[in-house]
Amino acid sequence: MLKVLIFAGIIVVITAVVVALLLSKRKPKYSKSELIDPLNITIKDIDQMEDGSEFEEYLYRLFLALGYKDAYITPKSRDFGADLVFTDQDGYRNVVQAKRYSYPVGLGAVQEVYGSMRYYRAKKSMVIASNMYTSACDDLAGYNGVKLHSRNDLIEIIDLFKRGDIEKVKDIIEGDPHMKYDSWDNYMNGDKVIKKDYRAEKRILAEQKGK
Repeated sequence: MLKVLIFAGIIVVITAVVVALLLSKRKPKYSKSELIDPLNITIKDIDQMEDGSEFEEYLYRLFLALGYKDAYITPKSRDFGADLVFTDQDGYRNVVQAKRYSYPVGLGAVQEVYGSMRYYRAKKSMVIASNMYTSACDDLAGYNGVKLHSRNDLIEIIDLFKRGDIEKVKDIIEGDPHMKYDSWDNYMNGDKVIKKDYRAEKRILAEQKGK
């Protein structure tokens, strides 16, 4: 009987140790208090975040630390395509899509954030991602003036912020987007492909024959 009790006790201890090890592996390497302070966050921490909401929270805290006005996270439901909103140094409202992806970000991010601008009465729009972008996403952003911040930009922002170079961080965040056209006027006055209306042409020819 004693041997049975000892054996059962050993099993209980081993089980408790295994469960503790499993839980320790699942536990994030940062605490919520550290997440609130952008100074404690690295790109590796961002890669290990469990979902996009933690990345949004990090960016929100970063914007506050940079001194941006009116920064807030949009509602989880019915956000209309923007994850965050803030007002930059020039007084322009910006809408932001935050993408913590392990794969390149597609053009859906640009479509969503650009489509949210009128709802939030924003002058500028941007995407901040923990990865790179697809060529289609880059093209669409260029034609619509959406600023794309890639993983390399994010790493530079983190490093500069930790060094206290606040103005350089703002210069990166507020930098002009890479435009495919310098302005909409250039597009309107440039060469355009106009689809030929064959149905209208056929109708006109038929009318001419009938006369």
